[in-house]
Amino acid sequence: MADLESEDDQKGSAGSSGPETDADPQTPVLRISQLDALELDSSLEQLVWTQFSQCFHNCRPGLLTPLEPELRALLHLLVWRFTLYSSSTTVGQSLLSLRYHNVLSSSPRYRALSRRQKLGLALLTAGPRWLQERSHSLLPGLSSGGPGSEGVGGLLQRGLRNCLTLFSSIAQLASLINFLVFLRRGRHPVLTERVVGARAVFSKPNVVRDVTYQYMNRELLWHGFAEFLIFLLPLINTRKLKATVLSIILGEDGADREGATEGPGAGKECGLCGDWPTMPHTVGCQHVFCYYCIKSQSIADACLTCPKCGAEAGQPEPVKMGVEMIGRC
Repeated sequence: MADLESEDDQKGSAGSSGPETDADPQTPVLRISQLDALELDSSLEQLVWTQFSQCFHNCRPGLLTPLEPELRALLHLLVWRFTLYSSSTTVGQSLLSLRYHNVLSSSPRYRALSRRQKLGLALLTAGPRWLQERSHSLLPGLSSGGPGSEGVGGLLQRGLRNCLTLFSSIAQLASLINFLVFLRRGRHPVLTERVVGARAVFSKPNVVRDVTYQYMNRELLWHGFAEFLIFLLPLINTRKLKATVLSIILGEDGADREGATEGPGAGKECGLCGDWPTMPHTVGCQHVFCYYCIKSQSIADACLTCPKCGAEAGQPEPVKMGVEMIGRC
């Protein structure tokens, strides 16, 4: 294994073409660039999984569900084999002119990751994720608390489950502390990089993260417009607005005539849900509503108006409806 690491170090030093083309590993990398690289890698994995799932689109539903954790881990290893293992950089890092540097090396120049470090990155990334997704099937019968969990096997499974939960909590706490340290120092955004001794550095000298003014202005404009709509749309009462528009177009008398022309059919459906009214109630006009429909609307809107004719709604009052029975001779 030491020979393999020495060979990797020699390849990394030979692959570097000199100080005129290699960036200084000590040059700090922007935090946002490192986080963007991780986000791009996650998007790539999701895209690969989506395309892989589309291959089985016409098969029986749920065919991949029993093996989904193993398939995701396999796809992650395939992506790792043709990206990080080959060039010491992920797809997201290559798009941002970044790559991994071996911080365990004492050389001031760039050193590529060793095979042990690359394998550690793959296993520490895919392994815990697979174990978390497979924990319920590996330790069955714990959530039900049935009689099978009273014996020695059940106690052993419960102990393993508690150990797994404790280990997961410790890992999440360590990841949180590592991220806070990353925000402070700007190195190792994920705990796995710190454990194996890998750090993101520039692959090219004088790399500047340049965002054009037009792109930034467009993004800010659309994000502001989207936030404004998210805030505004829940405040608009569409039913009241529709009734107001109808009353303006048809006039108050026309709206009343429209409600009056419905005649006997006006009580056969709820004015809100359109179904046969359950516990029919009225609000002062000729239209009938389900009790729960009109009650929920009156609670949500203190100034409720009839969505059919636009009349001001009063307190819901029950309506006695006669049901006509038609028999066949």
